[in-house]
Amino acid sequence: MPPLLTSIDTLLKQRRLMADFTAEALQSDDLDKLMTTACHLVADALGTSRASVFELQATEDRLFARAGVGWNSDIIDGLYLPAGGKTAEAYALRLRQPVTSRDVTTEERFDIADVMKQAGIISLANAPIFLPGGAIYGLLQVNDTTARDFTDDDVQFLRIYCSLLGQVVDRLIKEKHLRSSEEKFRMTAQAATDYAVFVTDAQGTITDWLPGAEAVFGWTAAEAEGKPASIIFTAEDRASGQPDHEIETARSKGRFDDVRDLLRKDGTLIFFEGVTWPRYDVAGELTGFITIGRDQTAWRDADRRLVTLLEGIPQLVWRSAARGMWTWSSPQWQSFTGQTREQSQGLGWLDAVHPDDRLALRKAWGAAHDRRELDIEFRIRRHSDGAYLWHHTRSRPVRNDDGNIFEWLGTSTDIQAMKELQERQEIMVAELQHRTRNLIGVIGSIASQTMAETGSTHEFTQKFNDRLSALSRVQGLLSRSDQHPITIRSLLEVELEAMGAGDLLSRILEGPAVRIRPAVVQTLALALHELASNARKFGALSGDGGELRVCWRVQDSASGLRLLLEWQETGGGSAVAYGGGIDSYARLLVERALPYSLAARTRYELGKDGLRCMIDLPLDAGVDSSKVP
Repeated sequence: MPPLLTSIDTLLKQRRLMADFTAEALQSDDLDKLMTTACHLVADALGTSRASVFELQATEDRLFARAGVGWNSDIIDGLYLPAGGKTAEAYALRLRQPVTSRDVTTEERFDIADVMKQAGIISLANAPIFLPGGAIYGLLQVNDTTARDFTDDDVQFLRIYCSLLGQVVDRLIKEKHLRSSEEKFRMTAQAATDYAVFVTDAQGTITDWLPGAEAVFGWTAAEAEGKPASIIFTAEDRASGQPDHEIETARSKGRFDDVRDLLRKDGTLIFFEGVTWPRYDVAGELTGFITIGRDQTAWRDADRRLVTLLEGIPQLVWRSAARGMWTWSSPQWQSFTGQTREQSQGLGWLDAVHPDDRLALRKAWGAAHDRRELDIEFRIRRHSDGAYLWHHTRSRPVRNDDGNIFEWLGTSTDIQAMKELQERQEIMVAELQHRTRNLIGVIGSIASQTMAETGSTHEFTQKFNDRLSALSRVQGLLSRSDQHPITIRSLLEVELEAMGAGDLLSRILEGPAVRIRPAVVQTLALALHELASNARKFGALSGDGGELRVCWRVQDSASGLRLLLEWQETGGGSAVAYGGGIDSYARLLVERALPYSLAARTRYELGKDGLRCMIDLPLDAGVDSSKVP
């Protein structure tokens, strides 16, 4: 036969084989079987002894022999070739073009794989298989054990054949994934009886009614399948064309959020929250719709009751997700700030907060999750006059059945009046303390004048003035107690400094920071003053060689926390003078006043070498410090 007729005959044969493959590919859903058919047809079309399809496994950087004909099964089964390197197959993938060779034993462009050498391969032709989009699926290759030339027509046939094969492979892979996904979805949907799941065709007729839908709506699958999905709609929705509207919206926008009252089989209404999505086949054709949702009637009713409760209290109420992202604000908030509910959502509510308070508020929200609470004071703008009023905000997390936080509920309480009252009280207390100090000064002046008229001794005047000075120092501490809490150390320091022992405090005092209630301070301070005064006149602070140590600690007892203080003096002044002077007001305060007015337990021991005084004072129990003898 003349060469031209031979070429035409070959071309016609190739086209016929391609048409046969196309017809079979459209009907087949078995990728492995179709690959084998493809190898038979391409080998027949090009007149070669062997053909194979290699699938690229990119993660392994290798080619896997997916199918082959003309090969010994021991060779082709489980065969892997490198996808990189200098093999003919790697060369074709790198070029992304067909590669032919009349005699691979003389090739300088690439090497031949060992398995090909062992099989006696001499000539080959291959072409990459591209998926839609340009990704490489693998390689189609034909081989022969004799030298032969592959024509441009052969190469063109391989290109077309591989293009068709890529389309078929893409379809079968997607269908396989789709079937797998649908099967997994069906198994999941059948197990999830808490969710109503049903499928319709493109016209809205129910094709699949899963157990969850039966549990929610009451119809069995036999009753529902074949019926229009509108059976679950109210008469009003059916009359308004709502079923068609939902289908059209889902088709045009990709989903429809279904939140409404729907009908059960028995005619009762349920509040349904769900979503409807369109379904498409691999060709992109609309096949129907799927609806998934839950009966939220109980939640809606509970939510309505909660909202009614929250809207009835005087506080500004809100609901929030994590980190202060509000989801709802009460009418009280909207009325006070002038914000709409939409404006307050997210972080919009911060616009109503004083600019100077926003940073601290954001930090508090950042720490709220770990602390499991939000507790902070800040100023909120009042819409009626633009004034910023102080509010105390508290919020606690709401948890689901698994213990995870899904929402925060909070209230903001107006404390502006309380803030103003506190400021007035602070001013009044400061003024009262100031007047008290002035009054003490007046008393001292009157006492001095009176003693001058009556011929009072100098010693009496000095003691009286010292005690008034001690009371004045205490009043100074009390006037600052709101900003600087009074501690046992601060009481001791002011008295010892008044006795000229300020440079010795680090050696004298030892104990932790212990706060003393204002009600206790005055009586305790008088006792400490008397001890310090006697130490200066007669004891450890009166001369060289004396030593004063004051130690204290806190003890947790059955009756509560107690302060244990020990005042110990050794050496110093005259023991005779010491003994003569100490048995006066100091001893009276320690042994009688403290137990009587402060419920303290005391021990007072005066020896030849010094003084040891023990004070055991309750820190928790309320005592009446006004009972000073």
